[in-house]
Amino acid sequence: MEIRQLRHFMAVVTEGSFTAAARAELIVQSALSVSVRNLERELGADLFDRTGRKVVLTEAGRALVPRARALLAGAAEARDAVAAVAGLAAGRVAVGTIQTLTCVDLPAELAAFHREFPGIQVSVRDATVPELTEALRAGELDLAYLAPDARELPEGLHAHAAWQEELVLVTAPGHPLARAGRTLLRDLTDEPFVDFRAGTGLETAVRRLAAHCGLDRRITCDVTQIGLLVELVRAGIGVAFVPRAIGERAGLPCVRIRQPEPGRTVVLAGRGATPGNPAPRALVRHLTGAAPAAAGPPGGRRPAGG
Repeated sequence: MEIRQLRHFMAVVTEGSFTAAARAELIVQSALSVSVRNLERELGADLFDRTGRKVVLTEAGRALVPRARALLAGAAEARDAVAAVAGLAAGRVAVGTIQTLTCVDLPAELAAFHREFPGIQVSVRDATVPELTEALRAGELDLAYLAPDARELPEGLHAHAAWQEELVLVTAPGHPLARAGRTLLRDLTDEPFVDFRAGTGLETAVRRLAAHCGLDRRITCDVTQIGLLVELVRAGIGVAFVPRAIGERAGLPCVRIRQPEPGRTVVLAGRGATPGNPAPRALVRHLTGAAPAAAGPPGGRRPAGG
């Protein structure tokens, strides 16, 4: 049974004859008659009594009318729903992010996107880099901001844009390092540290930096929330490496690290160069509008954007 056949059947019911129905459907009468005959053959019953001068519904035909109307209405709703998604009047997009994202003002960007496309529902999830990567590859997320451990993204993922973030050492107000304003990594050997949870982009970048410079950090406390890390540093339990924007927003002293200057790369990643669905495709265009048009290897230095 085809939607076209039901439409032809209802046209005969509405117009009162095969001739008028064919005219309304813009097809020749013979083609409409064949369409209705094929529908009757599939259903195993005559839908019209054709013995008189007028076309009259049979009992089977009368039974089909309300169901045909409902099926045609459902088909129209389905077409409208698909058209709405294609036209960005509706749809869904899922975005993942590292908790310490600072190179992009994600709430402001999503608010601007919502103003442009109010019918699209956006879901946001924060998690560790491995969790976000797995969710991307599994199709649970359309896009994700990652701070990858390696220069190259995992196989199957594509970088839409990349940013380089500066890491600084934050301390409690009045700390001796705060007055100095800058320090060398080798001078931090005796400092207690507050660390972020393992598997996050920040923890990975800091661990790699410390290993590269031979700094054996003394971790006094590790946390799962960046807000708590900041407050623990403020209370004096230890110092911590964070993106500069986090330290400045918290009003904590930001100590610049010399030799080397620490940083990390943040990447907006997806499963391909162009998302298959309209809503994620529109969000990629929006999020990369002020960012690099295309990102090379995640390890390359690129301007901030967002």
